Amino acid sequence: MSDSKIPETSKCPVVFLGKTGLKVSNICLGALTFGKSVYSPFQGNIDEEESYRLMDRFSTWGGNFVDTADVYGPRMSETIVGNWLQKHDREMFVIATKVGFPVDPSDPNEVGLSRRHITRAVEESLGRLQTDFIDLYQTHLWDNAVPMEETLRTLDDLVRCGKVRYLGASNLSGWQLQKWIQVQEKLGLEPVVALQQHYSLKERASEWEAFQVCKGNGLGVLPWSPLNGGLLAGKVSQDKPPEAGRLAIAVQKDLNAEPAPNWNKLRDKKQVWNILDVSKSIAQNHGKTQAQVAIRWLLQKDIVASVIIGARTLQQLDDNMGAANGWTLTPEEMTELDKVSQPDKPYPYSMADMFMGDRVNPFNPPCNL
Repeated sequence: MSDSKIPETSKCPVVFLGKTGLKVSNICLGALTFGKSVYSPFQGNIDEEESYRLMDRFSTWGGNFVDTADVYGPRMSETIVGNWLQKHDREMFVIATKVGFPVDPSDPNEVGLSRRHITRAVEESLGRLQTDFIDLYQTHLWDNAVPMEETLRTLDDLVRCGKVRYLGASNLSGWQLQKWIQVQEKLGLEPVVALQQHYSLKERASEWEAFQVCKGNGLGVLPWSPLNGGLLAGKVSQDKPPEAGRLAIAVQKDLNAEPAPNWNKLRDKKQVWNILDVSKSIAQNHGKTQAQVAIRWLLQKDIVASVIIGARTLQQLDDNMGAANGWTLTPEEMTELDKVSQPDKPYPYSMADMFMGDRVNPFNPPCNL
């Protein structure tokens, strides 16, 4: 389909990013794969010309939202996105990037969420992206070494001086996000508007707390790794280890990372294969792929603003974008997927459910996703 015309009814709709007035396509193109990574085997390996083709095709699908980070490449991903933007109307795209991961191991200050690092990092990101402003600037992870007030005041300054439009966070626990919000409110600082988090049919831990905070405060969730490194695309079997892609790398290097789980640790987990069986059946009923079902399930969660996809080929991109519009999962199918992928309740939720689970008050509905 990479050279074919895309029907208008299949193109990405635009949605509000949380409670802001900013509108983004409901699928976001993740630029993790752009450039050549020297740090992570799960990043990079797409050259600049192929990256341009992916962004061109994404735009044709109606996509306007691109997510990158200073550490992707490292730095090369932002550079590639910036070069591509020079050939297009900057105002038609929403560009998100992130700060916090170590970019240069030789520099002890080129990491984290200190005032020094953030102010330097944002200038460098603006330069590589060749733009006057960043639409969504996100902290990439929590930094225990820096007082939260220092980080949040620095980010607030970036919005006030016009270098950043909106603030986001990524990879936070529920208590970390709630504390962030409370400190911002207490100090009268710019609020966080989005949480970028690992979320998929296989990874639902954030539903217990972080997403409850999002729901209560109007933050839009941006799921990353919606296919869990390709696992949920249904191209891996329980009897044979993967031979290509991130999952194969995880086996070869004996790694077990969030974006690429190790097949050796998954093959005896019955729930994983049950999820794939159910998604396969639903995909066949709709004439869709399992990847599209996995992404569609996320898109129909009211907490989700936009799903971040990654693609190495135009074929992969088209397959993922086929989840954006033109069809829906039925309520029964959503329930079936919810049920088969439901994680065990952790303590103290399990204890509360055991002794208080029958206490349902229609005037005080449970805070469920």
